[in-house]
Amino acid sequence: MGVDLGSLVVAHDIELGSLKTKKLAIDAYNTLYQFLSIIRQRDGTPLMDSKGRVTSHLSGLFHRTINLLELGIKPCFVFDGQAPELKADVQEQRRAIKEKATEEHKKALEKGDVEEARKWAQQTSRLTKEMVSESKKLIVAMGLPYVQAIGEGEAQAAWMVKEGMVHAVVSQDYDSLLFGAPLLIRNLSVSGKRKLPGKQAYVEVKPQKISLVETLNNLKIVKEQLIKLAILLGTDYNKGVKGIGPKKALEIVKDLQFAKYTNEIKHWKRVEQMFLEPPIAKDFDLVWTEPKKNDIFHILCNEHDFSKTRVENALKKLSEAKGERSQEGLDEFF
Repeated sequence: MGVDLGSLVVAHDIELGSLKTKKLAIDAYNTLYQFLSIIRQRDGTPLMDSKGRVTSHLSGLFHRTINLLELGIKPCFVFDGQAPELKADVQEQRRAIKEKATEEHKKALEKGDVEEARKWAQQTSRLTKEMVSESKKLIVAMGLPYVQAIGEGEAQAAWMVKEGMVHAVVSQDYDSLLFGAPLLIRNLSVSGKRKLPGKQAYVEVKPQKISLVETLNNLKIVKEQLIKLAILLGTDYNKGVKGIGPKKALEIVKDLQFAKYTNEIKHWKRVEQMFLEPPIAKDFDLVWTEPKKNDIFHILCNEHDFSKTRVENALKKLSEAKGERSQEGLDEFF
């Protein structure tokens, strides 16, 4: 969910080709939830194998990651660790939203309203331990690294950018900026034409890059003020102050009036500390290797009934793209 800083950040549309050869830390949970939400049948039912197991996340992870690899991008995936205690309220809120959406989806299907059913279905996505485990297996089979965070994946990814291990964080949420990520990439896995909810209209979604320094300079604040601004709006760790939107929150922190509102914000000091000093895993290496094709076929085709032809064609595209990069002198990709 994260904090909504969309109206305040400085975002630039980019072409995917501009990320060629770049190492990117992808917020795994955020991305897998996107796949579970978007990759569905017309009535909102997720893709499933013959045993009734959801496979939308695997389909997105495989095919859309192949697209990135074709472009010479070097993705790694960062998985959330233990959720902090402060996040309990928002997790309960999310559970309630999913339960309501599940009920509404069922009603819409009974009425035969396909559009309504799909709208509600996109809010029912659940990422299980089994889904996370099989996603990690597929990532390894594709020759890609993943990092298991101690706490929040976005905090871990932000630290990796600050340490120069990767170029940017990839996530739809803005929280990585609060954790100090110098560069955030949005819309990497959802770029292209997207249908507007409830309308027979489509929009072109383009990848965007957001620089923390550029955003702070434009707002004329420092990172600590951005964190306080987010706390006023409400984060995954606290409820915001009623009646305060982005513009008002910015005025408050610029005028150094934050202290006036602290009585209305539960545990605000702990929330601030969570963004300033999150727990970070530091003992790991990022290694990209050749895809293990037999393992990929086993996971996707043998275990989950994916089309062997489609998987073969996708891997063929990757091999051809790698060959082209070798001719360009970029054969150090793996």
